[in-house]
Amino acid sequence: MTELSTLRTQYRADKAALLAALAGTGASTRGVHRTLTQLASLADGLLKTLWQRAGFTSEFVLAAVGGFGRRELFPHSDVDVLLLLPEHQCPEENAALKTQIEGFIGSCWDAGLEIGSSVRTVSDCLDEAAKDVTVQTSLLEARLITGSQALFRRFQKDFFKALDPHAFFTAKTLEMQQRHSKHEDTLYALEPNCKESPGGLRDLQVILWVAKAAGFGHNWSDLAKNGLATAFEVKQIKRNEAMLHLIRARLHQISGRREDRLVFDLQAAVAKSFGYVPPDANVDPRAFVRPSEALMRHYYWAAKAVTQLNQILLLNIEERLNPSDHSPYPLSDKFLYKAGMVEVASDDLYQRDPHAILETFLVFQSHVGLKGLSARTLRALYNARHLMDGKFRRDPVNRHTFLQILQQPSGLTHAMRLMNQTSVLGRYLWIFRKIVGQMQHDLFHVYTVDQHILMVLRNMRRFFIAEHAHEYPFCSQLAGGWDKPWQLYIAALFHDIAKGRGGDHSVLGAQEVLRFCKQHGIAAEDAKLIAFVVREHLTMSRIAQKSDLSDPDVITAFAKQVGSERYLTALYLFTVADVRGTSPKVWNAWKGKLLEDLYRATSRALGGHAPDVHTAVQERQRDALIELALYAQPFESHKALWATLDVGYFMRHDAVEIAWHTRKLSRHLTSKDPMVYARPSPVGEGLQVMVYAHDQEDLFARICGYFDQSGFSIQDARIHTTQNGYALDTFQVISTNLTEHYRELINMIESELTRVIAQVEPLPPPSRGRVSRRVKSFPITPRVSLKPDEKAQRWLLNISASDRVGLLYSVARVLAKHKIDLNLAKINTLGERVEDTFLIQGAALQHNRDQIEIETELLDALA
Repeated sequence: MTELSTLRTQYRADKAALLAALAGTGASTRGVHRTLTQLASLADGLLKTLWQRAGFTSEFVLAAVGGFGRRELFPHSDVDVLLLLPEHQCPEENAALKTQIEGFIGSCWDAGLEIGSSVRTVSDCLDEAAKDVTVQTSLLEARLITGSQALFRRFQKDFFKALDPHAFFTAKTLEMQQRHSKHEDTLYALEPNCKESPGGLRDLQVILWVAKAAGFGHNWSDLAKNGLATAFEVKQIKRNEAMLHLIRARLHQISGRREDRLVFDLQAAVAKSFGYVPPDANVDPRAFVRPSEALMRHYYWAAKAVTQLNQILLLNIEERLNPSDHSPYPLSDKFLYKAGMVEVASDDLYQRDPHAILETFLVFQSHVGLKGLSARTLRALYNARHLMDGKFRRDPVNRHTFLQILQQPSGLTHAMRLMNQTSVLGRYLWIFRKIVGQMQHDLFHVYTVDQHILMVLRNMRRFFIAEHAHEYPFCSQLAGGWDKPWQLYIAALFHDIAKGRGGDHSVLGAQEVLRFCKQHGIAAEDAKLIAFVVREHLTMSRIAQKSDLSDPDVITAFAKQVGSERYLTALYLFTVADVRGTSPKVWNAWKGKLLEDLYRATSRALGGHAPDVHTAVQERQRDALIELALYAQPFESHKALWATLDVGYFMRHDAVEIAWHTRKLSRHLTSKDPMVYARPSPVGEGLQVMVYAHDQEDLFARICGYFDQSGFSIQDARIHTTQNGYALDTFQVISTNLTEHYRELINMIESELTRVIAQVEPLPPPSRGRVSRRVKSFPITPRVSLKPDEKAQRWLLNISASDRVGLLYSVARVLAKHKIDLNLAKINTLGERVEDTFLIQGAALQHNRDQIEIETELLDALA
């Protein structure tokens, strides 16, 4: 053991010396490959010593496989080895050999190597490789460390003889597609995996694997010699590969483990290691860029280049492997159809005719069955980037072509994604280039700005495609009557294009889109609508989620703001597409219902049916009676309950809810015990819960506490006090377990919440729920706003904070302590941020000192 301890100490010291070269900001991408190779050589030396110490004879082989076989060893990567045995040797039948192998592997761990080992004969290797492409890939990179050269050469000869390059290419490209899907097919995730995500190191490795399997070379220089890559492309690959290598190596160093994800916790530290620092305090704060943001933009540009080059080289290799499948035929005098791809008719097409750059994407849209751009086209576009300058952007022909792309009846989403992937979109639309790879630190966007924009564009486009009508039927219905979809597509392109500049990005975006419309000859009437949508794209969501939609004044004011039903429809369609494009966590059926309710109410107001409270109440009561008739309720059984309810109740609940309340409560109006009923939500997601109990100061807090502890998230709360002193509250809640177990959850809520409400002991203290990694990395300063409503009868309480378990209960306890009555709660969860609005009233709100005390306690509860 003393000898192993000495070896371990020496190995760690030598490894630390090598890693020191990567630790400082002075380290460059040039030296990272050399350091990784030196780490592999260091491990080689230790393995040879341990191999000799274990006493293996010369007939055995120790080989490096996987990344270690490529002579790339990252600080905390496994040292993958293959113990290759002669055919007549079998550890299961030879106890001494088994003990010898186990002793060797154990000594590797004891000496400080994180070993990953396999023990096989040549025939075992061939059998396993035939069944598993992962094993095949690992063995493809096998490298002799020590042992029998004859046995290793035999292994290589038999392995490559059995390897089918065509099948291997297909398997690895399918595997790559699955891996990309796992990472949402975007290189612009806010916490990308620098190894596995699209544009990561694995995409480069795939190229070398399939090239090696096909006999086209072992490295980037070999690919250039064989005509699969140009010298310029090899230079770009090596530069971006080195950048990704250095990021991965520093992730390992900083985290102290095998960590390949650029998670928020590590981005700042990695950025610091690269020398990124915050700007000087004297710099305009609008130009502030976090060091982590600068690092991530550098990463995204590298990953984007890798994605482009990966496409080019894999298409070239596929064409070389299957030449008979790539016979072209003309699409026009400039472009060919080749294996489902758009192919330039000549390599210098764009040099001779720069107008053809944008025409490429118009051709792609115009021909059914095309699935992308060929390697030749991608390479030509890559080499034509310098042509897309200011003169190119000002060219009237190019402006006309770009507008045609936006106005095509099909293929827009794919065309725009292709334009972004090939950097054409950012070079033609220069202001778009500024937000490519720009992060969003708001805790509810999961994409960079450019990817969010393209996601919103995709969502908008789907409203106009019949095949997607089942997703959002009402949106598709409205889109079916819209005559100029391209107006909304342009709005999608520009709605967030001014983010990161400082100032209101909506206002700045509206100015940019007006300039775009003028340059592209778009009529003033159309430009006005587009600019309106860009400028007001946050308005409808804010009103739906923060205002009392039962208040006629809210609807009247919004109707006045939009001005016409056409503008309202445009804004509604855009808002749905926008909210859905932020994050899968942000959109839910309840938010959809709020937006649709606001749209319908505003549409009635714009149609000359001004909101009239008395008429609206009569209509809802009539509809509720029709609903009750379906359940054979006793004649006039509704009257006793309805006599205790005021106009506010009928304005805040629809006919179906009123009927449900009436059916459940008509016989229990004076019940001494609390009554709780739950049902699947009519909006199609979550549960709707009704509470009927004697009114008490801490009732809302007790209910919130129960939902928090039971794992439910409150989406909406409508609080009402009847004229006979009862609370009639309705909650919209969601839970991750609803899909399969909603019946059990309903029974649980009805029994347990009833028991909780009936308790008389003091409220328990709130739990300080754990916050997520993202919240820790990008904390939100809690904010509280307390203002009287427009009628000065009640107060609007707005809170903004990072989300956590128990947050709403903490707020409710403060309100209960000060005897504040709650009329309405709008719970708006945006990913990991909350923006909640409460309509409240109480005597304490009439005194400034009490107001300050309430606000201070709320801030403490939110912190």
